[in-house]
Amino acid sequence: MASGYVRAVCVGLAVGCLLCFTNLYFGLQTGVMSLQSALIGYLVSLLFRKRMTPQENVVLQTTAVATGTMPLAAGFVGIIPALGLLDPNTDGVSPMRLTWLHGVGWSLAVAFFGVLLAPPIRKQVIIKEKLAFPSGTATAQLISVLHQVPPPEAALRNRQGYQPLNAHGNSNGDPVEAEESDDRKREEVQQQGWSVLGWSFIASAAMTLAAYFFPVVFAVPLFGRYLAKEWLWTFTPSLSYVGQGIIMGFPTTLSMSLGMLVGWGVLSPISKYYGWAPGPVGDMTSGARGWILWIALAVMCADCIISLVPVGYAFVQTIVCRDAHKDNAPEDDEVETEDRLVPTSWVLWGSGAAIVMGTLLVWAVFGSEGIKPWATVVGFLIGGLLSLLGVRALGETDLNPVSGLGKISQLFFALIQPGNIVANIIAGGVAEAGAQQAGDLMQDLKTGHLIGASPRAQFYGQLLGSALSVLVTTTAYSLYQRAYPIPGPNFPAPTAYVWLNLARLLRDQQLPDKSSLFMTIFALLAVFNASLKIRATNRGHWWAKWVPSGVGFAVGFLNTPSFSLARLIGGIIEYVYNRRAGRRVDGGDIRLIVIASGFVLGEGTFSIVSLVLKTMGVGIASCWGCADGSCPGC
Repeated sequence: MASGYVRAVCVGLAVGCLLCFTNLYFGLQTGVMSLQSALIGYLVSLLFRKRMTPQENVVLQTTAVATGTMPLAAGFVGIIPALGLLDPNTDGVSPMRLTWLHGVGWSLAVAFFGVLLAPPIRKQVIIKEKLAFPSGTATAQLISVLHQVPPPEAALRNRQGYQPLNAHGNSNGDPVEAEESDDRKREEVQQQGWSVLGWSFIASAAMTLAAYFFPVVFAVPLFGRYLAKEWLWTFTPSLSYVGQGIIMGFPTTLSMSLGMLVGWGVLSPISKYYGWAPGPVGDMTSGARGWILWIALAVMCADCIISLVPVGYAFVQTIVCRDAHKDNAPEDDEVETEDRLVPTSWVLWGSGAAIVMGTLLVWAVFGSEGIKPWATVVGFLIGGLLSLLGVRALGETDLNPVSGLGKISQLFFALIQPGNIVANIIAGGVAEAGAQQAGDLMQDLKTGHLIGASPRAQFYGQLLGSALSVLVTTTAYSLYQRAYPIPGPNFPAPTAYVWLNLARLLRDQQLPDKSSLFMTIFALLAVFNASLKIRATNRGHWWAKWVPSGVGFAVGFLNTPSFSLARLIGGIIEYVYNRRAGRRVDGGDIRLIVIASGFVLGEGTFSIVSLVLKTMGVGIASCWGCADGSCPGC
C-alpha cells in the first residue's frame, strides 16, 4: 500500500469502529455509512498539518464502511439472535448462544468472501456498464466539494431525497457560479462543521443518557396510556431516529409509516379481534406482532423478487450480447494501471481460501447440530451468484435487496437439506453475508472510480477493516448480550424472528390462522406496486419516487410504531429543508447531513456508556410516566 494511504486507513479503522458499535446498536433495534464516513474523515483531516487528499478520503471512507458493515454482514442483528430463539420443543434443538470465541470464528468465516467478490464485479458494473450507484456517486460529489476538485463527470442519478450537491437550482448551468457555490459550501463546512457535528452529537448523547435513567423519555405514551400498554403505540423522540429519517429521505420514511398504519393500525386489531392472534399484542408467537410479521415477510419476498426480475433479465442480456460480439475484441475501457488494480490471481486464490476457511470455521463453531460442510460450500456459491443480482440492483436503484436474497437462499436449502432449521438459517446467513459486503463495498469502489482512488488501496482497506471488525463486532455483541436480553425490550432484533419463522414455515408448512389469506393478498399488492414503481422509474416519471417502497412498507410492520414515527419526522425535516431552506442557504444540504450524522453517532456512541452503566448494576432513576410494560426496564 502506498505510504500516503496509511493514515487514511488508520483513521478509517477508528471511524469504522465507531460505526460498528452504532450499526450494532441500531441494527438490533431496527434491522448510508459512506456519506457519514466521508464527512467525518474530512473533519478529522482538518486537524492534520497536511490535509488529506480526496483519494485518501475515499480510502478512509472505504475502510470505515468495511469495518462498520460487519454487524449486518455477519448476522449479529438477525441470524445470531435467531439461533438463540430456538426452542427444544418446537425445533428439536436447544438455543445456540455463541461464546466470544465462537462469535469470532463465525465472523471470520464470512468476513472476506464478499470483499473478494467486489473487484471482479467492479469491472463489469462500474467500468463496462457504468451503473449509477447513486449513494456512491453522491459521496463522490460530496468529496469533490469538500476538497475543491472538479465534480465527477457523469450523468448519474442522485440519491432520493437530496438535490445534486453542485446544483442548487442552477438552471443556467454556469460553471463559474457552480464553482463559487461549491467554494461557499466548503467554507461553510470548514467553519461550522465541527461545531454543528459537536452540538448535534451532544444533544443526542444527552437524550440517550436521560432515557437510560428515565425510560419514559424514549417511550412517550403520546396516544394515551391504554394504546401504549395494550397496542404498543408509543413515541420515541430519539434524535438518532430523526437523523436516520433525514438520511433515508422522505419517500422511504413515508413508506415505513404507511406500513406502520396498515400493520399496527389495521391488521393488528383485526387479528386480535377475530381471535387469530389471541396472545398479548407484542408476543411474537401468539400475538398480533407475530401474526403481522408473516404479512411483512410476504411483502418483502414479493417486492424483492419482482425488483430482481429486470435486473436478472439485463444480466442475462449482457452475457448474451457479450458472447455474440466476443469476436469483435472490444477495447478495454479500464482506466487504471495494473499496479493499481487487484490481480485476478489474488481474487481466485483468495476466494478459494475464504471458502475453505469459512467452511471449516462454520463446522468448528456449529458442529454436527449445525450445517454439513458440503452445504456450507453450496451456501458460499449461492452467495456469489446472488451477490451479482444484489450488486446490480444496488447500482440501478440504490437498494441492496439482501433480505430477499437471504430468503431465496433459505428456500433453496429447504429443498436440499429439508427439516434442518439450524442449517437453513446458517446457509441463508452465509449467502446474505456475501451479497451484503459486495454491495456495500461496490458503492465505495464507485466513489473511488469517480474520484480517482486506487482500487488496490481500497481493497487493502477493505481487508483490514473487515479483519478488525471481527474483533470489534464480536466484543460489542458479547457486551450487549451480557447487559441485556437479546431479543428483549431494549433490543427486540425483529429480523431474528423473520429468519426463524421462515425456517419453521419451510419445515412445517403451517401458518398462523388466516395469515395465508392476507399473505396472498398483500403479496399480490406488492407485486403490482413493485411493477408500477419499476415501470415509472424506467420511464422517468416524476412521481416514481412517491410509489411506496415494498421493503420500507414491510419494515413498518416489523418495528413497533415508536420506531417509525421519529423517522417520519426526520424525513419531513429533510423534505421541507431541501425544498425551502436548502435552496437559499449556502451549504445547507451538507449541513443537514452533518447534523443527521451527529444525531446518529451521538446515541450510538453513548449507548456504550449506557452499556457500561447497565453492566455495573446502575439502575434507572424513575419509571414515572410509563404505562405498564411500555417502557424497557420498567
